Amino acid sequence: MTDIGHLEDTDIDLAIDEGEAGERRATELANRLRMVAAEDPLLAQDLVEGLIVALDRAMGGTIREHLEGPALGVADKVLADPEQAR
Repeated sequence: MTDIGHLEDTDIDLAIDEGEAGERRATELANRLRMVAAEDPLLAQDLVEGLIVALDRAMGGTIREHLEGPALGVADKVLADPEQAR
């Protein structure tokens, strides 16, 4: 029996819908943020805060409506800071 190695999702060429593609991109982003956080937690925090601000702008100031729990608390804190909200 031959060991063909570990297959990744990206190794399989399957047609996926836009929702699945978006979910995969979000998962990849989260994984990359975790890797950055392991190396440089302050940089990761800055990246997350910048992402929250950018998403809030792109969504017309409605990001809070799509968050709950700790994520909502972080967004409230970041967006309340006039320096961040620019």
